[in-house]
Amino acid sequence: MSDTSLSQVGLIREAFRYQSRFEGSTMVFKIDFPVTEDPGFPYLMKDLALLAQTGFKVVIVPGAKEWIDEVLRRRDIFSTYAASPDLPGPARITTAQALPFVEMAAFHVATRFMTFLSGSRVDALIGNFVRARGLGVVDGVDMEHTGTVDKIYTGSISRVLDLGMVPILPCIGWSPSGRPYNVPSDEIALAAAAALGAVKFFIISVHERLREGAFRLPENLEIRADGSLVQLTPQEADAVIAANAAGADNEQGRTLRELRLALKACRAGVERVHIIDGREEGAVLKELFSNLGVGTMVYADMYESIRAFHSRDLPDILRLMEPLMQKGILIRRSAEQIQENKDDYVVFEIDGSVHACAALHDWGEGQGEIAAVAADPLYADFGLGRRIVSFLIEKARKTRLSRVFVLTTYAQDWFETLGFSETAVESLPEQKRRLYDHNRRSKVFVLEL
Repeated sequence: MSDTSLSQVGLIREAFRYQSRFEGSTMVFKIDFPVTEDPGFPYLMKDLALLAQTGFKVVIVPGAKEWIDEVLRRRDIFSTYAASPDLPGPARITTAQALPFVEMAAFHVATRFMTFLSGSRVDALIGNFVRARGLGVVDGVDMEHTGTVDKIYTGSISRVLDLGMVPILPCIGWSPSGRPYNVPSDEIALAAAAALGAVKFFIISVHERLREGAFRLPENLEIRADGSLVQLTPQEADAVIAANAAGADNEQGRTLRELRLALKACRAGVERVHIIDGREEGAVLKELFSNLGVGTMVYADMYESIRAFHSRDLPDILRLMEPLMQKGILIRRSAEQIQENKDDYVVFEIDGSVHACAALHDWGEGQGEIAAVAADPLYADFGLGRRIVSFLIEKARKTRLSRVFVLTTYAQDWFETLGFSETAVESLPEQKRRLYDHNRRSKVFVLEL
């Protein structure tokens, strides 16, 4: 089978695994209005419809700011904005004159989403799912008919979801007495994701992506070949915001606001927030059904970890090692041999799937061997091999080994970049020296601890 075919099979496996893992889970999609104007919007809606049809619980919160601006402009009504500690960002001061047109624009945008879902034979419901209260006077500024979320009616939304329908939450909330308020869609999406216990929260826009060159980024972040950021912890997200806040232009500022929203969602209990470009066809499916994704994920739980080997990992380890064993890069190991030394092995797990492995064998005399290093080639840009070897070096230090060594016929340059230096076979511990295969002529590299 060709490498391309193997890659396709791997992607299909990932898709099925994610389908099984997240089926029945609630996902909130906050979609900015400019995305609806993009030629790819119909395809995005087909993808959301597909998710709803295959067992995912989809909740949509449409952004309407730009359309509201346009509707008000046509009527010579111009808005001003003010910041509030209760909101994720600056909020429109909604006057009594503007309010009817804000409602009209918000429901027009929501209806656009319903129309496209109907075209894919998915039922949707625009409802009064948000109870709101007025912001009142903030720092001397009367916010008039602008409100904040007081409560998300999770029971009503859950009943709609259980019927296989998609609830759509426009940027309007109502007080218990029925008074309408204009509530920022960012705040509604954040509150809905937290209240519904969403496993994923998607922020879909057309803004500048987080990437090298466009933003100042701390070192040691996960970056794709195209320079885009793969993932951030909340701490890393804070660092990115701090590094760019002062000199950000309008486009960068919008991206940083999205990152702040993602950060708030994580701290409100949402496990994973995905910031993606809504103009890229299939972006939601790529982000959802593959480990690599196409956007930037801010994650509150541990997305990746190096952990001890479990017997259930054996098929994955053999899958990773087999191509290298066939090429003679690794010596051949059987399943039985791996099981016999299972306590020596560790695996690099990404989102529940094993993508790298290695072992640390103690040969006595204070020396340990790092062996069986294998990593998924699809993740070559992410330094999994380097990170798992670094982990074992630290493990060797903690177990009081004085040095670690490797035997290699292929990767001597790579090990040198990790601080290893070539040494003689005679420096190996006696037990390992007796087993050394002189026909293979492996070079010995050592790292003093």
